[in-house]
Amino acid sequence: MRDFSPPPSTAAAAGALPQWRAALKLFPYVWQYKGRVVGAMLLLICAKLANVAVPLVLKDIVDGLQHPDLSLTLPLLLVLLYGLLRFGNTAFTELRDALFARVLQRAMRGVIHDVFRHLHAQSLRYHLERRTGGLASDIERGARSIRFLINFSLFNIGPTLLEILMVAGVLFAKYDPWFGGITLITLAVYIGFTVAITNWRLQHRRAMNETDTAANARAVDSLLNYETVKYFNNEDYEAERLKADLSRAEEAAVRSEISLALLNGGQAAIIALGVTAMMALATQGVVDKRMTLGDLVLVNAYLLQLFIPLNFLGTVYREIRNALTDMEKLFGLLQRPPDVRDAPNAMPLRVERGEVVFDGVGFAYDPRRPILRDVSFTIPAGRKVAVVGASGAGKSTLSRLLFRFYDLSAGSIRIDGQDIARVTQKSLRTAIGMVPQDTVLFNDSLYHNLAYGDPDASREAVLEAARAAHLDRFIETLPDGYDTVVGERGLKLSGGEKQRVAIARAILKNPPILVFDEATSSLDSGTEQAIQAELRRISEDRTTLVIAHRLSTVVDADEILVMDAGRIVERGRHDALLALDGRYAAMWRLQLREEKTTTEESIAAQANSR
Repeated sequence: MRDFSPPPSTAAAAGALPQWRAALKLFPYVWQYKGRVVGAMLLLICAKLANVAVPLVLKDIVDGLQHPDLSLTLPLLLVLLYGLLRFGNTAFTELRDALFARVLQRAMRGVIHDVFRHLHAQSLRYHLERRTGGLASDIERGARSIRFLINFSLFNIGPTLLEILMVAGVLFAKYDPWFGGITLITLAVYIGFTVAITNWRLQHRRAMNETDTAANARAVDSLLNYETVKYFNNEDYEAERLKADLSRAEEAAVRSEISLALLNGGQAAIIALGVTAMMALATQGVVDKRMTLGDLVLVNAYLLQLFIPLNFLGTVYREIRNALTDMEKLFGLLQRPPDVRDAPNAMPLRVERGEVVFDGVGFAYDPRRPILRDVSFTIPAGRKVAVVGASGAGKSTLSRLLFRFYDLSAGSIRIDGQDIARVTQKSLRTAIGMVPQDTVLFNDSLYHNLAYGDPDASREAVLEAARAAHLDRFIETLPDGYDTVVGERGLKLSGGEKQRVAIARAILKNPPILVFDEATSSLDSGTEQAIQAELRRISEDRTTLVIAHRLSTVVDADEILVMDAGRIVERGRHDALLALDGRYAAMWRLQLREEKTTTEESIAAQANSR
């Protein structure tokens, strides 16, 4: 029976911050442009002053028109002032937005840039455990929420509350204190209700986000593994898994919308009661001759000016809380410290000779399952050491540890006597070139992928590296040449072509230490011999670690290490290991038989095809 149960919540894994801390984390990104922020705040205050003054001028216009014996000069001047204040409110607002636009964009850019750098600073363990689709969804929602939060927290909630207090002050000063009292009471009840209900419905928003993230992660993961889905004819299976995630997302979204309807209805009722009370009080004042018709118009104008924005304020507050919820995971990513960090006093690696020493190295991805046990060997400067063994013996782990993708459980790795745990990671990885077993390319041009070995290299140097890796003839056959886009993860290229791109990158990087991890595993025999000759050429006078499956590719190594279950069980040159007639000799004989069988089958197939 196929299991479509939901994955465990990822909130803890994301390191979600409390919402107020997420907002505080955003503040430095905005305040670094304090001149523009202060200028925008001053323009905002000017706009609100103009807006509050409009009903006062409107009252004087209405009262002036009730006395036809007076000159029309005063009402006309008041009308001009009314128009000027209306325009001033809009002009100050637009100037504010223009001044603040760069602050908004740079703050958003700064957060995303820091998150991106922090993700690249994380260890390999983190990236092996994450889900690309879910992470991308969290970042996208967080980026959108930053823009909304900055805009509306600075230019909507605060200004609206300021305007309400200014209006309440005018009403207290000019009329019955109940006008100001009703305004403040309505405001207090409205805010209390909005905060309480919004906080209650956050659980539904979080549930909606998590189910949405799970659905996105499922979809992206399935599409990234498109070929695997096709190989096993599992299109319906993947569709059903996604359907289950979408159903959970639907239920969470419906609950969120129902709670939203309750919030909106309650807010509307509170505003309606406040408006009704204010208008009843104003109407009674006119009837009792305590207020003029202009006063009634003023109160009505203030009601429109206040309670319509107040209704919107509730929406904005709700959306800000939603935005903070969306930002939790984004800023939570910044709170997770990398598993592998530079030591406080780390110095750049100085490579003079390039000697590499593994000294009593022990390592485990999971403490319950050790991968390497007391591994010790030396790669003398300018020499080549090969590591062979069965799958799972720990060969590729050696290269990951040399790059310090993980910290050791025991022992040390030294380059020219310097413990790699005490030098900067950047300088360490600059000194090492890598041709991995599985080459993953960017969905960009061939030239971009080749130049990735040294982005500052000249075009001629990039083309020379391509020629050295025997890629130039292949590229010449492509309609777009070096501008050919290789597709997602390089899927438009064959395994051998991708491997040669990796070799070209290493040639271009020109490091003192080289690591070949099954560097020719995807090449045919003819190409492999040509590439092997090139690899021998570029590895001359360089310290080289070769991790190999085909023993024929390492017969020229200065020393061959045979690994089994995380230990070195044999070591020596090719001839000496054959003479020892141990594990290496058995592997050699087995490989010779496999190659002989393959050759005979190929000859038979050619004969049958004639």
